[in-house]
Amino acid sequence: MGLTAWNIAVVGAGPVGLSLALHASRLLPQAAITLYDARPADRDVSGDPRTLALSLGSVQLMQRLGCWPAALAQPITEVHVSQTPASGALPFAADPEVRICAADLGVAQLGAVLAYGQLVAPLQRAWEAAAAAEPERLSTRFGTAVRAMKALSSGVEIDAGIAETFDLAVVAEGGVFAEQSRKAVARDYRQTAWVGTATLEGATPGLAFERFTRHGPAALLPLPPGPDGRARGSLVWCVPDDDDTVRTLSPAQRLAVLGSIFPAAAGRFVELTPLKEFALGLNAERSLVSGRTVRIGNAAQTLHPVAGQGLNLGLRDVHELVSLLRWTEDIDSALRRADWARAADRWTMIAATDFLARSFTWKLPGAALARGLGLAALQGFGPGRRFLARQMMFGSR
Repeated sequence: MGLTAWNIAVVGAGPVGLSLALHASRLLPQAAITLYDARPADRDVSGDPRTLALSLGSVQLMQRLGCWPAALAQPITEVHVSQTPASGALPFAADPEVRICAADLGVAQLGAVLAYGQLVAPLQRAWEAAAAAEPERLSTRFGTAVRAMKALSSGVEIDAGIAETFDLAVVAEGGVFAEQSRKAVARDYRQTAWVGTATLEGATPGLAFERFTRHGPAALLPLPPGPDGRARGSLVWCVPDDDDTVRTLSPAQRLAVLGSIFPAAAGRFVELTPLKEFALGLNAERSLVSGRTVRIGNAAQTLHPVAGQGLNLGLRDVHELVSLLRWTEDIDSALRRADWARAADRWTMIAATDFLARSFTWKLPGAALARGLGLAALQGFGPGRRFLARQMMFGSR
């Protein structure tokens, strides 16, 4: 168990890369691990306000790593998936919806929401403590950008100013769609996500919303209350590039439109931070593995945010890869099995998010009606609803 003295490079010190390095350091006690990141070591990431949504499985992994800041996270206890009323609305359900409740599934939460810095900071502290305790085995190269990677017959050469050879390189440095070079499977949705934080009155703690509109999906995730004690939500508002109704709206108009998009149960929108925009697309590798290089997280697949599963896929990559390396002396066999084991989960989520993202561009008569029928049918079919919940919490197993 974990007795092979491999030399492993991890490229990228975001939540996926740090989780991989930390998890591997504990379960592969003979492996030497070097963590690279272009970010300077003294740059404080704790205040990074970007929002992360973690599934229950991801929360459990963070708990096992001892890096879950429970006091800073907002548990998601219920999810509402619904559609704005459209012409030709269903006669029996003008506003069809699917409700997934943690209590119905026998769990305390479906997942949780917190800021990027609140997750990355404890992961980085834990890694730095581990590296300080075992400096001969664990090393950190912050402020060191990887310039090139070269496949070798039995390893990978990494050029980060000085060329070094490793038995395995795990790339977890993904970035956002607009900045990435295109991978084997790529599609520009020509959609923009407007992202920000809303202050709400009358919101129910722990209640998350996914709302389908004629322009695209909009999501509102519960956040911990602000310093003033008022309820807050993390907003992701997706619109087509050629009909971007958000860009020209004033702050007051944006609040009014959001109030019309989300159901009354979301609460009343009273304030909204300035929104940031991100181009949306699909960019995925066909395989996680190429020789002795493994790509995980956004480095392997960048998805539309409609299901909020990008980070969770990456953390499931972490768990599977380390688990398989732990029980073998044959690194190539472990990599082949990891690629195979992750395929169903990856491609199920890639296909689902791609279908939903593209469905909003279809000009077919009755498309919204068909989507509403599907939501109503799923709400009425308990086993299907529970299957969907398990997929969102733990992925395909």
